[in-house]
Amino acid sequence: MHISVEKTVFLKILSHGQSVVEKKSTVPILSNVLLQANDGYLSITATDMDMGLIERVPVEISAPGEVCVSAQLLHDIVKKLSDKTVIDLSSSEDGSRLLIVSGRSRFEMGCLPVEDFPQLVQSEITHRFTLPAPVLSHLIDATRFCMAMEETRYNLNGIHFHYHEADETSYLRAVATDMHRLACIECEAPEGAKDMPSVIVARKTVQEIRKLLDDAAAPVTMGLSASRVEFHIQAFGYEAVLTARLIDGQFPDYHEAILVENDKSLIVSTKSFAESIDRVGTVVSNEKIRAIRLNAVDNQAVISAVSQEFGSAREEIDVDFSYTEAVEVCFNVRYLMEVAQQINTEEMEMLLMDADSSILIRPVGNPHMQFILMPMHV
Repeated sequence: MHISVEKTVFLKILSHGQSVVEKKSTVPILSNVLLQANDGYLSITATDMDMGLIERVPVEISAPGEVCVSAQLLHDIVKKLSDKTVIDLSSSEDGSRLLIVSGRSRFEMGCLPVEDFPQLVQSEITHRFTLPAPVLSHLIDATRFCMAMEETRYNLNGIHFHYHEADETSYLRAVATDMHRLACIECEAPEGAKDMPSVIVARKTVQEIRKLLDDAAAPVTMGLSASRVEFHIQAFGYEAVLTARLIDGQFPDYHEAILVENDKSLIVSTKSFAESIDRVGTVVSNEKIRAIRLNAVDNQAVISAVSQEFGSAREEIDVDFSYTEAVEVCFNVRYLMEVAQQINTEEMEMLLMDADSSILIRPVGNPHMQFILMPMHV
């Protein structure tokens, strides 16, 4: 193999690949990427056996071929080469060494046998549809902060995508929860999504596809089967296919949670509310239990927090809450902030009931985004 590739795009796809591979795997080959040069393209394949990423970039090929090299080492070498430079890659005849030359820099890497690199798992894709990259990014960004991180609740460690119909309209929904909070976001269902299987896309897959979406230059094709998900992305300077195993589990029935019967509506400026929470929450920023209290009555709300070590904070804000009976509820300040940061409307609505009931939060004027927070008892 002998090729010439421009550093910028080569480094970008290497960074994607090295984040997919298993860095601490007991199987050495899983820490490597497969480089294949033919037909005017360099393909880079990375896998951890649950996920596979193939990226293609056009290159100048003097001699086709393939090698298998350390993902981390190759990435680190390329990263430290001079910017705006062309990199020459050439392999030995037996494929055991890879020579990297750029300007006056020269590196030689050992290679593992190409035939030992695992084949990516393939399964028949039953449903395919396309989504604008900003729409898919929004579905991910507005839900992923609610994904669980507990290994024992593996079915919560991802985003649940499913087809949903309401009021004679079809939607594609993304839902995530850690049982303390829940995010439910929906968009108009794309053609081909009807009857799609309900799936749970794992946390690592979510993280990797989100990185790729930043470079997307065209709508993203999403393919699904009962066990796998695929994303086809056309980016500036390269193209990528990410395929991954889905979480094999049942996502909780969340529908009753978002149909809360809270009868007290509080409407507040999103920006003002987020800023007040941030200021008041400063006193509990180092606490194990970061609790913040909201007390609302007669178009006024008091946000307060108390730390036994650092003191207390209290702030009043104007709200639209025309009830003479006060409602007081306590929340995790970080959870509340993360929800407020996802709302991009000027005002947000909070549906309250009492100190023991969950709260529903949604943007004013946008019924397609809902958040549920469980109260704290301190």
